[in-house]
Amino acid sequence: MLFKDLYLLVKFTTVFLVTFAATFPNLVYAISLKSELHDYRIVELASGLENPWSMAFLSGEAMLITERTGRLRLFKNKKLDPTPLDGVPNVVASGQGGLFDVLLHPKFDSNRQIYLSYAAKGKTGVNTRVTRFVFDPETSALRKPVTVFDAKPKVFGGRHFGGRMIFDRLGYLFISTGDRGEMLRAQALSDHSGSIIRIRDDGRIPKSNPVNKHAGIRTEIFSYGHRNPQGMALNPLSGAVWTHEHGPRGGDEINIINIGKNYGWPMITHGVDYDGSKIGLGTRAPGMEQPQYYWTPSIAPSGMVFYSGTKFPRWKNNLFIGSLKNKMLVRLEITGNVISKEERLLKDKIGRVRDVREGPDGFIYLITDELDGRLVRLEPNN
Repeated sequence: MLFKDLYLLVKFTTVFLVTFAATFPNLVYAISLKSELHDYRIVELASGLENPWSMAFLSGEAMLITERTGRLRLFKNKKLDPTPLDGVPNVVASGQGGLFDVLLHPKFDSNRQIYLSYAAKGKTGVNTRVTRFVFDPETSALRKPVTVFDAKPKVFGGRHFGGRMIFDRLGYLFISTGDRGEMLRAQALSDHSGSIIRIRDDGRIPKSNPVNKHAGIRTEIFSYGHRNPQGMALNPLSGAVWTHEHGPRGGDEINIINIGKNYGWPMITHGVDYDGSKIGLGTRAPGMEQPQYYWTPSIAPSGMVFYSGTKFPRWKNNLFIGSLKNKMLVRLEITGNVISKEERLLKDKIGRVRDVREGPDGFIYLITDELDGRLVRLEPNN
């Protein structure tokens, strides 16, 4: 009798698990965790992404996800479409280069326009380019490409492209560029590299951008002296543009971007070179901005969002930043413009966090930068 009961129990359990897996095919796992302010769980939504870099929500849970290798993927109806979208431009997927950010126009619901940033080839090398497309909802393809920004000069090498984008409250498009691994380029106003760029949605340069009468100035430049900014977010309280950037060995920074300001790289930094030697003049110099916050040692930050939803009320207006090096999510509490507290979440739980976003549903979404990258969601554990 005992063996019969055991057989029935095993059979029932097997049928239950098979039925559950068929009903919830994308619920790969759910892990419950605790933080200082919220108990929460990690729910995996998809895997099989090749080095995903960014994501943008279309409606509900539907989203676009970039893969650095040059593919744009659609996640819809709780599954990842196995076929990449048509119309993505050729990208240089070498070193740190590839397809980077995806951004919806503020009036996407009416004009269906999206923007992609990526490493693009020119006659003299490679640099960051931004192209605007019309997203065709019938075919899930990109149409009518228009280049709105093309960083110059183009040089060879595979490092430090920046590539993050946001729109501010006035409808200006902000784009980050890296120093391309040649640090002094970040101080050259004749060079787009190592800068925060500000343009109109069609690529025109705002008349209110910083003005310099010297020949060769790149008037798209809004601020300069940046090393490799890979996080950008709009503060929901002030409307200010916040960024973070990779330091060398130490000195990852968070900055509030102000018009025409020099953020110091490589003249000042809170890090050192990879061989331990000093870089530039030290940590301060006249006419150069100090970061709002910095990490030494480095965490390799990537992705950035201010949380404004209702699912995690005690995280309201906190800043969340992914960490590649430490495989974690950083939560920062802010009073005014002062970062007053840091909490480290998800340490070694899901892998290298490349991007973090707040979904329309108020949950927090993350992607991991792996050959088998994942899309996961944080939900309150109640």
